[in-house]
Amino acid sequence: MHASPRFEGSDNYVATADLKLAVNAALTLGRPLLIKGEPGTGKTMLAEEVAAALDMPLLQWHVKSTTKAQQGLYEYDAVSRLRDSQLGDERVRDIHNYIVKGVLWQAFTAPEPVVLLIDEIDKADIEFPNDLLRELDRMEFYVYETREMVVAKHRPLVIITSNNEKELPDAFLRRCFFHYIKFPDRETMTDIVKVHFPTLKQDLLASALQSFYELREVAGIKKKPSTSEFLDWLKLLLAEDIPAEALRSKDSKAIVPPLHGALLKNEQDVHLFERLVHMSRTNR
Repeated sequence: MHASPRFEGSDNYVATADLKLAVNAALTLGRPLLIKGEPGTGKTMLAEEVAAALDMPLLQWHVKSTTKAQQGLYEYDAVSRLRDSQLGDERVRDIHNYIVKGVLWQAFTAPEPVVLLIDEIDKADIEFPNDLLRELDRMEFYVYETREMVVAKHRPLVIITSNNEKELPDAFLRRCFFHYIKFPDRETMTDIVKVHFPTLKQDLLASALQSFYELREVAGIKKKPSTSEFLDWLKLLLAEDIPAEALRSKDSKAIVPPLHGALLKNEQDVHLFERLVHMSRTNR
């Protein structure tokens, strides 16, 4: 019996010990790995890095509000068949020509095991996860138009992400191995920054981290800045050659950070932060 491949992290992705454990548990159990966490905490990137680290092809299914489970299996293109029949095309004789294979079909029939990412499952209708239960459980589905059963050659590693926009059904949750990516603490965030900006000066990083976490802790802020937005901000600070002292006032009072448009994404949050900074100055 072949040992299951193991995920030990990668050079491009800072994975905590419990996240590595979750990926390997899903591999061992042969169950989908359900990843939740704030937007921008690297859920989608995890699938890309797991696939690269395990040398497995990656198939991606990005879910939208209009996505139906059936699209992941296959779709029958009746419109094209009708058009071809009107044109007298020979292709109409074979219905297989009008079956469009979905991403699950591709994953099931791939010649080698793949990583299958079902991204942002909570965007779809509440019935969407339930409609995939049987297929993800049994690793097979029936194509009514061609009267064939599609059975998985290899069980894919299914990674499902959710931003917690809506509750997922209990029956679906029971079949998954679950992991919540906590927002990185300062130590983990420092490790993440080092991956992306290995030559970043220590004083700029310390000041940027201080400003960033203070911003996230502001009471009443609607959209807290994420890891990806912090990295964007650092990139801009470097590009504009902003010095560390520009991020703090001389008496250590909070200031509106330069290029804050990378961190604050709506006018209410900008106004709220500006008001708080103004109050902190007048209360000296």
